[in-house]
Amino acid sequence: QVQLVESGGGLVQAGGSLRLSCAASGGTFSSYAMGWFRQTPGKEREFVAAISSNSRSTRYGDSVKGRFTISRDNAKNTVNLQLNSLNPEDTAIYYCAAGPSRLQFVVLLKSNEYAYWGQGTQVTVSA
Repeated sequence: QVQLVESGGGLVQAGGSLRLSCAASGGTFSSYAMGWFRQTPGKEREFVAAISSNSRSTRYGDSVKGRFTISRDNAKNTVNLQLNSLNPEDTAIYYCAAGPSRLQFVVLLKSNEYAYWGQGTQVTVSA
């Protein structure tokens, strides 16, 4: 059983930056592919970014490509999401997720591929 706790959300002006962190416990972190999703009221959960268990593969959603960067530190059991050039459309609850991955270079893109989820952290971008 893996527990995930996100932090780093908050209120920021358009054009600003935030760094989200997700701390994992209770499992072998290095064996999990990790991802970030976001959700706003009335909308489906949206894929934001994913990283393979060995950090060598990453993937981004089209709306965040070039602005967000995902990284992980297997020694510290953490995965981070750097959010730059934020705009009001990025306002959402951001969720960290972990999914079992047999292959170290595989990224998981769909929410149903992830087995564990954090409680989410709110990101609000003002115009």
